[in-house]
Amino acid sequence: MKDDPRRRIPRTDTVLADPRVAEAVRGAGRAVAKAAVVAAQQRAREGLIAPEDVVAATVSALAAGPRRVINATGVLVHTNLGRAPLSQAAVEAMSAAAGCTDVEFDLVTGERARRGRAAMAALAAAVPDAEDVHVVNNNAAALVLAATALAAGREVVISRGEMVEIGDGFRLPDLLESTGARLREVGTTNRTNARDYADAIGDETGFVLKVHPSNFRVEGFTAAASVAELSALPVPVVVDVGSGLLAPDPLVPDEPDVSTALRDGAALVTASGDKLLGGPQAGLILGRADLVQRLRRHPLARALRVDKLTLAALEATLRSEPPVRLALHTDIDRLRRRAHRLAALIGAGGPDGNAPVECEVVESVAVVGGGGAPGCELPSVALALPVRLALPLRLGDPAVVGRVAGGRLLLDLRSVSPDLDDELAEAVRACT
Repeated sequence: MKDDPRRRIPRTDTVLADPRVAEAVRGAGRAVAKAAVVAAQQRAREGLIAPEDVVAATVSALAAGPRRVINATGVLVHTNLGRAPLSQAAVEAMSAAAGCTDVEFDLVTGERARRGRAAMAALAAAVPDAEDVHVVNNNAAALVLAATALAAGREVVISRGEMVEIGDGFRLPDLLESTGARLREVGTTNRTNARDYADAIGDETGFVLKVHPSNFRVEGFTAAASVAELSALPVPVVVDVGSGLLAPDPLVPDEPDVSTALRDGAALVTASGDKLLGGPQAGLILGRADLVQRLRRHPLARALRVDKLTLAALEATLRSEPPVRLALHTDIDRLRRRAHRLAALIGAGGPDGNAPVECEVVESVAVVGGGGAPGCELPSVALALPVRLALPLRLGDPAVVGRVAGGRLLLDLRSVSPDLDDELAEAVRACT
């Protein structure tokens, strides 16, 4: 067919001769570069990218190491961009911990000590309702450890409406059943009450699991048993609050938090460290001392433990104000002032004679993201730019990722740290 777009896919030698690819070849080598070209061409044949983007896809594939990105999507916790950006205090703590550290050593006695005790103490101080705490490598690992230690060969009672699918196609039922636990589904998709759970409990029950449906909402004719109601049952209640909110926050009023769940009687609460908490990837386990100790001493805990860098970052996060929290609570008027300043910088053109860029300040809507506070919209402000700048900005250094809406590229400032404003302006001006 004459109009088949695949006919426009550039030849391998044409791509390799492009100056942008030639520059990358010097660092990667011709064999690696050729493989990147072939992969980009195949993506174009499959319709995943436009033929005109083969060169850009090749250059991106040849970039060495993880690329630094300015997140201007308006999604505060963007899973594909590494979720929560760490605070400067956390970054410095990780750097300090990169060498030898007292992660599992008592400098006073000269003997072995509890691993990550400083981070555990900081977490316990942040959630006084918890009798004890433990940390593993992510929230899924926390649930796996709980199911293995408390319900292997037994039943986990869970509402049908909470059998969720998490990121990258992983489904909670599959995750839990991989531990040897059997799932006992109760209620219906939209309505499950305390009696449904009570009727299902028996000698084979390991615990009741309540999961916050973090990526969706069920509205209308609905009902769900509260943690307080479930805590009256004669078995432990494990609550997955998901987003890592440690205490109630009026900006996300419908988001469950760890402290409230514990006060309502949860035996164990699990949460993520790299979402609303704003720290490194980690799975937080808080609750009854006997159960936390049981999980900590289980053989699987060794396979799920976090390294010294994560512990250092988590402790620093708990003792500082992380960027995610600052972004969540940023005043809208401050966002507007930043936006107008940036628009003036961008519209002035670049220092090397770059042409001014058409840039408009517009109202926007940001979201928490990362499975947190579904349906909660945050008023924001964005820079509206020509959509043609989307690709060159993504390929810049640093890369800038916004969102395309209404035929324009929007750079939402709620997800951009203020200390990156000048760098963001310079990245835009460099694309003209």
